[in-house]
Amino acid sequence: MAAKTRDARLHAYYRQPLAPADTPISRVPMLALDLETTGLDDQDDAILSIGLIPFDYYRIRCNGAVNWIVRPNLPIEEIAVTIHGITHSDLEAAPTFADYFDALLQALAGKVIVAHCHEIERRFLKVATMQLTGEPLQFPMIDTMTIEEEKHPYKRPNAIQRWFGEINSPSLRLDASRSRYGLPSYHPHHALTDALATAELLQAQLQDRYDPQTPVSQFWL
Repeated sequence: MAAKTRDARLHAYYRQPLAPADTPISRVPMLALDLETTGLDDQDDAILSIGLIPFDYYRIRCNGAVNWIVRPNLPIEEIAVTIHGITHSDLEAAPTFADYFDALLQALAGKVIVAHCHEIERRFLKVATMQLTGEPLQFPMIDTMTIEEEKHPYKRPNAIQRWFGEINSPSLRLDASRSRYGLPSYHPHHALTDALATAELLQAQLQDRYDPQTPVSQFWL
């Protein structure tokens, strides 16, 4: 990727060393990432905030946590902000994604990114970086939802269960997944809080099912 990119910022990012695929998960530096967005369509919606917190198998480094409010390239008055607790005045005063881009790359460099339902974070960062540089942003990810789904695979309800509205499978939502490990409930839809919740969930999942010597390649996507 470093050889292919034409953007100097991406070139510097891709040249940062990353843990080899056979590195034990207990020795891998990770970064929990959560994005709050205006919706789920990466083509028509936009990023409102970015939560990041570095951690590893053993500890979460709260002193490195950040929560960035992002001014979107959409009419602010049309954005519903009640879910995220971000006001229109917050957005109007906030930097843009371009303003955060260098700091974001520095935070991501050399780390495996961890998210719950990774497709949202991957797609929105890809589109935002494409709009800024003309190239997508590539990075390895661990998805705590995918790990949880492996333990609780989806089972399609039969006709009788559908009739009575019964569901075979437990919820894979972040809060529901955390509750199965005895982790506390946090208020959702805050980027940094959800990033912290995701980091704690992965630590619990790894302690529950995996040897600390398990290679990181077993998890990343």
